[in-house]
Amino acid sequence: MNFNPVRALATATLMLLLGAGCQTVNTTETAQPAFQRNMVSEKRVITDGSLARKVQILGVNVSDGPGGFLKVQAEVLNTTRRYQRFAYKWEWFDKDGNLVEGPSSVAVIRQVEGKESLFINGVAPNPSVRDFRLKLYENAR
Repeated sequence: MNFNPVRALATATLMLLLGAGCQTVNTTETAQPAFQRNMVSEKRVITDGSLARKVQILGVNVSDGPGGFLKVQAEVLNTTRRYQRFAYKWEWFDKDGNLVEGPSSVAVIRQVEGKESLFINGVAPNPSVRDFRLKLYENAR
Protein backbone atom coordinates (compact mmCIF):
# COMPACT_ATOMS: atom_id res chain seq x y z
CA MET A 1 0.00 0.00 0.00
CA ASN A 2 1.42 3.40 -1.05
CA PHE A 3 1.56 6.48 1.15
CA ASN A 4 -1.22 8.91 0.26
CA PRO A 5 -0.53 12.41 1.67
CA VAL A 6 -4.14 13.53 1.24
CA ARG A 7 -5.44 10.50 3.13
CA ALA A 8 -2.79 10.98 5.84
CA LEU A 9 -3.75 14.63 6.28
CA ALA A 10 -7.46 13.76 6.43
CA THR A 11 -6.79 11.05 9.02
CA ALA A 12 -4.64 13.37 11.16
CA THR A 13 -7.31 16.10 11.00
CA LEU A 14 -10.03 13.64 12.01
CA MET A 15 -7.96 12.37 14.94
CA LEU A 16 -7.32 15.96 16.09
CA LEU A 17 -11.02 16.80 15.93
CA LEU A 18 -12.05 13.64 17.76
CA GLY A 19 -9.43 14.23 20.44
CA ALA A 20 -10.56 17.82 21.00
CA GLY A 21 -14.02 16.63 22.08
CA CYS A 22 -12.51 14.58 24.92
CA GLN A 23 -10.32 17.32 26.38
CA THR A 24 -10.82 18.49 29.96
CA VAL A 25 -9.46 21.66 31.48
CA ASN A 26 -8.19 22.39 34.97
CA THR A 27 -8.81 25.95 36.13
CA THR A 28 -7.82 28.21 38.98
CA GLU A 29 -9.10 31.59 40.13
CA THR A 30 -8.70 33.96 43.05
CA ALA A 31 -10.28 32.81 46.30
CA GLN A 32 -11.44 36.36 47.05
CA PRO A 33 -12.66 37.83 43.74
CA ALA A 34 -12.36 41.62 43.37
CA PHE A 35 -15.80 41.86 41.73
CA GLN A 36 -19.23 41.72 43.31
CA ARG A 37 -21.90 40.01 41.22
CA ASN A 38 -25.55 41.01 41.39
CA MET A 39 -27.05 37.52 41.36
CA VAL A 40 -30.82 37.55 40.93
CA SER A 41 -33.36 35.05 42.17
CA GLU A 42 -34.91 33.23 39.32
CA LYS A 43 -37.87 31.06 38.49
CA ARG A 44 -37.19 28.01 36.36
CA VAL A 45 -39.67 26.12 34.23
CA ILE A 46 -38.33 22.79 32.99
CA THR A 47 -40.16 21.14 30.10
CA ASP A 48 -37.21 19.18 28.68
CA GLY A 49 -35.93 16.83 31.37
CA SER A 50 -33.24 15.42 29.09
CA LEU A 51 -31.67 18.84 28.56
CA ALA A 52 -32.04 19.77 32.24
CA ARG A 53 -29.97 16.71 33.20
CA LYS A 54 -27.18 17.72 30.77
CA VAL A 55 -27.01 21.52 30.86
CA GLN A 56 -27.90 23.51 33.97
CA ILE A 57 -27.96 27.21 34.76
CA LEU A 58 -25.80 27.85 37.84
CA GLY A 59 -26.73 31.49 38.32
CA VAL A 60 -27.73 34.74 36.66
CA ASN A 61 -25.95 38.08 37.12
CA VAL A 62 -27.65 41.36 36.13
CA SER A 63 -26.15 44.83 35.74
CA ASP A 64 -26.80 48.14 34.02
CA GLY A 65 -24.51 48.76 31.10
CA PRO A 66 -23.57 51.98 29.34
CA GLY A 67 -26.58 54.06 28.33
CA GLY A 68 -28.86 52.21 30.75
CA PHE A 69 -28.98 49.01 28.68
CA LEU A 70 -29.69 45.96 30.86
CA LYS A 71 -26.84 43.40 30.79
CA VAL A 72 -27.42 39.78 31.82
CA GLN A 73 -24.89 36.98 32.22
CA ALA A 74 -25.86 33.38 32.96
CA GLU A 75 -23.38 30.68 33.94
CA VAL A 76 -24.21 27.33 32.33
CA LEU A 77 -22.75 23.98 33.43
CA ASN A 78 -22.46 20.77 31.43
CA THR A 79 -23.16 18.07 34.02
CA THR A 80 -22.04 15.23 31.73
CA ARG A 81 -18.56 14.04 30.77
CA ARG A 82 -19.19 14.59 27.03
CA TYR A 83 -19.51 17.84 25.16
CA GLN A 84 -23.07 19.06 24.80
CA ARG A 85 -24.58 21.28 22.14
CA PHE A 86 -27.49 23.49 23.02
CA ALA A 87 -29.17 26.64 21.80
CA TYR A 88 -30.28 29.63 23.79
CA LYS A 89 -32.44 32.67 23.19
CA TRP A 90 -32.99 35.86 25.16
CA GLU A 91 -36.43 37.42 25.41
CA TRP A 92 -36.62 41.04 26.61
CA PHE A 93 -39.53 42.82 28.32
CA ASP A 94 -40.30 46.47 29.07
CA LYS A 95 -41.56 47.81 32.43
CA ASP A 96 -45.14 46.86 31.47
CA GLY A 97 -44.23 43.24 30.67
CA ASN A 98 -44.46 43.68 26.90
CA LEU A 99 -42.09 41.68 24.72
CA VAL A 100 -39.44 43.87 23.06
CA GLU A 101 -38.09 42.48 19.79
CA GLY A 102 -34.47 42.97 18.88
CA PRO A 103 -31.50 41.41 17.09
CA SER A 104 -30.72 39.22 20.12
CA SER A 105 -34.16 37.56 19.86
CA VAL A 106 -32.78 34.74 17.69
CA ALA A 107 -31.48 31.39 18.97
CA VAL A 108 -27.72 30.99 19.23
CA ILE A 109 -26.04 27.56 19.14
CA ARG A 110 -23.25 26.85 21.64
CA GLN A 111 -21.38 23.86 22.91
CA VAL A 112 -19.73 23.21 26.23
CA GLU A 113 -17.16 20.54 27.03
CA GLY A 114 -17.84 17.84 29.60
CA LYS A 115 -17.99 19.08 33.22
CA GLU A 116 -17.17 22.61 31.99
CA SER A 117 -19.10 25.82 32.52
CA LEU A 118 -19.43 28.84 30.29
CA PHE A 119 -21.07 32.24 30.42
CA ILE A 120 -23.89 33.35 28.15
CA ASN A 121 -24.14 37.11 27.79
CA GLY A 122 -27.10 39.18 26.72
CA VAL A 123 -27.60 42.91 26.31
CA ALA A 124 -31.08 44.39 26.01
CA PRO A 125 -31.92 45.82 22.59
CA ASN A 126 -32.87 49.23 24.04
CA PRO A 127 -32.81 51.12 27.37
CA SER A 128 -36.55 50.64 28.00
CA VAL A 129 -36.00 46.92 28.73
CA ARG A 130 -36.31 46.09 32.43
CA ASP A 131 -36.67 42.30 32.46
CA PHE A 132 -35.62 39.19 30.56
CA ARG A 133 -36.20 35.50 30.01
CA LEU A 134 -33.49 33.02 28.97
CA LYS A 135 -34.61 29.93 27.05
CA LEU A 136 -32.41 26.87 26.54
CA TYR A 137 -33.09 24.36 23.77
CA GLU A 138 -31.58 20.94 23.17
CA ASN A 139 -29.72 20.95 19.88
CA ALA A 140 -29.04 17.87 17.74
CA ARG A 141 -25.40 17.02 17.15
